[in-house]
Amino acid sequence: MPSPLDVLPVAGGVGLPWDIAVDDAVAAIAGARERHGDTFVVDSGGGHYLFTFSPTGVESFYSLAEETASKGVADFLMLRRKLPEEVFAGRRLLPSSLFRRDDVTSYLANLDRALDATEIELGEGGTVDLFALTRRLGHRMGLASWAGPGCADGEAFERLVRAFDVLDGSDAFVHPDAMAAVAASGMRAERAALEEIAEVIEDSLRQHDSTLGTGDRLFSRIVSAWASEAPDVRTRGIAMDVALIHIASMSNLMAALGWALVDLIVHPDQLDIVVAGDRELATRCALESTRLAQRSIMARAVLESVVFDTGAGLVEVPKGWIIATLLPLLNTSVAAGLEEWDPRRWHRHRLADTHALPSPMLVTAFGHGRHSCPAQPFSLAAMTMAMTRLLGRYDMTPAWNGYPRPVPAQIGGVARAADPCPVGYTVR
Repeated sequence: MPSPLDVLPVAGGVGLPWDIAVDDAVAAIAGARERHGDTFVVDSGGGHYLFTFSPTGVESFYSLAEETASKGVADFLMLRRKLPEEVFAGRRLLPSSLFRRDDVTSYLANLDRALDATEIELGEGGTVDLFALTRRLGHRMGLASWAGPGCADGEAFERLVRAFDVLDGSDAFVHPDAMAAVAASGMRAERAALEEIAEVIEDSLRQHDSTLGTGDRLFSRIVSAWASEAPDVRTRGIAMDVALIHIASMSNLMAALGWALVDLIVHPDQLDIVVAGDRELATRCALESTRLAQRSIMARAVLESVVFDTGAGLVEVPKGWIIATLLPLLNTSVAAGLEEWDPRRWHRHRLADTHALPSPMLVTAFGHGRHSCPAQPFSLAAMTMAMTRLLGRYDMTPAWNGYPRPVPAQIGGVARAADPCPVGYTVR
């Protein structure tokens, strides 16, 4: 069986933005695809990446087993560029355990309360940056859900917001060009933020212990996981579990909410129907905005040599390689009309008509099959609730110059806006 280097083209002069300076990361890979076709190799930073875009290649990608080609390891390899190793070591409650049915119910209740607080902060009218608004809303909902008593209000909340905005793992793919400076500093700012988070969580833990923590179910599960440890180990372990859960859970969701609000604001006919209570349309709008906002590099770290079908033949991908595809190069180009925002293309959580697609797996908002985001049902419910509530409460007028554009260097996750995205608002 040939190795990729034996039969596939190598994209010379192309690197990934955490290794070399790249003005537009997605455009760089798009250029390599134009020159070399749907399957090629990128050598970057001493690592080998097999990029695949053909229908068969993408289907093969989604069929990879986690045991041999791991999403979790690929995510870790990316996030460790930004996050100190102590965030990862020894975790006992992981983000993958967050989305049990009863948990989601409590998260949505916390979102409702977070929206109450947001309306108080916004008042009767003014101007606000839309993505800053959704980010703060996400912090408040998340911290109320898993950070323990007192963490979603007052000075404790403000301290955690400031710290988590520094300790933002998404910077690894939103601002990959900044990762060399992070490494050169020894993650000094990140470690200081982590200590601030640990201090606030320690205070919250004392409140939890004094009241038996009956009102904080997820936080209580985290606490229980560390019950047998000595007090200092217990306190530190709980704080690190909370930190990783919050870092992993919120930023893409609230970026997607920001784009959904942008798209509804510039499509007032659909906005009026959503505000009138059409939750099905709101969900379809959320899916469509997420599809268009995707900047995700979908990556799998090869843990054992694996045979991979590129569509042009089989190759044996060695251990240590990354197999990847890039959603923005598929989501808007594999059939006519996909570059336009049109929520009618969705039925429930799926595309209503895939006949024009070479493969239904070439277009996605949340992934496919076993590689679907486990938070999809919750994310869509949360986006629908927040969109309906905010746009029903406020008449929002865009004050940006042109439709917002993504951060050019970003290669991963849902797009972040490169420029301020202000809206004027008044109570309806």
